[in-house]
Amino acid sequence: MAKFEEIDKARKTLGLGESATFQEIKDAYRKLAHKYHPDKYKGTDCEKMFKEINNAYQLIMAYCAGYQFSFKKEDIKRTEP
Repeated sequence: MAKFEEIDKARKTLGLGESATFQEIKDAYRKLAHKYHPDKYKGTDCEKMFKEINNAYQLIMAYCAGYQFSFKKEDIKRTEP
């Protein structure tokens, strides 16, 4: 499991706030991957940045995949307004 600091750095790399939906994560990744793709971006650090973006996305998605959801009645009731 990744450390908080690693996940926080990955979040910042993708330009995400402290909370984000799956769609927001995906959209942020796609936007940055498109912007810094080595075939399109001609900056000197494009490959490094592209790798950082990919690593950040993979780390966040692995973190999300490892999250345990609770479908117990008492847990769901706690989240109701």
